[in-house]
Amino acid sequence: MRGTRMSIAPDAKPRLPRGVRLTHNEAQGGWVLLAPERVFKADAIAAEIVKRCTGEATVGDIVDDLAKTFNAPRERIMTDVSAMLTGLADKKLIEI
Repeated sequence: MRGTRMSIAPDAKPRLPRGVRLTHNEAQGGWVLLAPERVFKADAIAAEIVKRCTGEATVGDIVDDLAKTFNAPRERIMTDVSAMLTGLADKKLIEI
């Protein structure tokens, strides 16, 4: 169904599922998400978000930390983080 995307609650605690990990790989040219039989290149911004997805921090905490770290508007970061986490969840690379 088009247009139906999962909405991520600010109190959700995203984490990498079993078998998925973020690693820095020079051969791949930077950060990659490794999953069983799959590799996804992560740009620097995606890597910063995924590093914070420990299952302990809420989405709100992650957004607050990124806004402070990068001195950026919280609303914009919330939009970007929600979109990215939704995409990763669709690919089964993150659990919300």
